[in-house]
Amino acid sequence: MQELMVFAGTTDCYGKCNEIIGKFLSIEVSAAQVYRVTEAYGAELSQTMDATQRTLPPARDDETVYIEADGAMVLTRDEGWKEVKTGRIFKSGDCIDPNGKEGCIRHSQYLSYLGDCKTFTGQMDDLLFNYGLSDKRLVFLSDGATWIRNWVADAYPGAVSILDYYHACEHLYTFTDAFFNKDRHKAEQWAKCQKKLLLSGQVKQVIANIGKLAGKGNKEATHLIEYYKSNQNRMDYKRYRKIGIGIIGSGAIESAQRTVVQKRMKLSGQRWSITGAQHMLQLRTTYMNEQWHKIIQMSKTDFKNKAA
Repeated sequence: MQELMVFAGTTDCYGKCNEIIGKFLSIEVSAAQVYRVTEAYGAELSQTMDATQRTLPPARDDETVYIEADGAMVLTRDEGWKEVKTGRIFKSGDCIDPNGKEGCIRHSQYLSYLGDCKTFTGQMDDLLFNYGLSDKRLVFLSDGATWIRNWVADAYPGAVSILDYYHACEHLYTFTDAFFNKDRHKAEQWAKCQKKLLLSGQVKQVIANIGKLAGKGNKEATHLIEYYKSNQNRMDYKRYRKIGIGIIGSGAIESAQRTVVQKRMKLSGQRWSITGAQHMLQLRTTYMNEQWHKIIQMSKTDFKNKAA
């Protein structure tokens, strides 16, 4: 029963999951009971479970390992909006389903932390160390966040670091929308040409084209050029598409933020304590990492009496 309560509390808000338990089992429990048990299991996991232990099988010699990281905001009671940092690791061999369709990631390992980037990247470093791979086997994908870019550059100089192609295009469209104003057709045509150049690895030409089009003094053009220049060494998409399975977008981590964090922790009216949020993140990643058996084991031991 406790295992079911924890599963329900990890899946939905406490005010609803007690109703679900009642409907399925015809057993009456209160939202407070579900909260108390779920919080107890989350706290125990946070104290006893090592989030940096590898959960995926070792990578084969012909496999590339992808690492993506991003942040999402969660509302806390004492400190307002705080960023949850999430990392996702998966192998190229797990990106093809049995029908041969690429893009379906069958197995991943997740790590989430509510707090500073130094602690999070330290945990990610320990996790990657447990995979025992050289830098040359690693591909990092992210948006333009400075803390991620600097972390990868400092800790994994031999790895491939990729700026998400679709984020690069979003910045391009922000500029074209402002520059061409109401001429949507001309804006689309110009942006389409620049996107093709980006895909072919010609970021320098795109930067030159922006400057030639807008001239000096255009704020949107200046911002875009600075953004591209600061990420220029992470925008060789022609080469990246030949590595592993050719992923150049960070959609996997954006999906992870929705499933790990937002689906449970950004529901209407929710505010979290810092410790309560981290306990829930521990439960969410335990579930997503296919380690729910640890909850079942806990529910069969003396710990169930502590959580009662």
